[in-house]
Amino acid sequence: MGAADNVREQLRELPLPIRYGLVGGVLLGVIGAVVGLVIGLRTYAPTSWAAAIELALPSAFVGAVLGAVVGLVHSAIRLLRR
Repeated sequence: MGAADNVREQLRELPLPIRYGLVGGVLLGVIGAVVGLVIGLRTYAPTSWAAAIELALPSAFVGAVLGAVVGLVHSAIRLLRR
């Protein structure tokens, strides 16, 4: 059992809104960090790390909120189908 399987098992134990919020926050945070790094390297390389953080944090927040909303909607649909 590898580390990825362990993370997968821990995520399955979480409620849907929290699980979707975590996944959305991590995914959009990584995308924001990469975009910020590229923009920072193109404008002024010595401060590219700051540009990565400046885009990663808001992106992660938006991803977490959107993921939680999707998780809530998914949970509500599951409850209504019962």
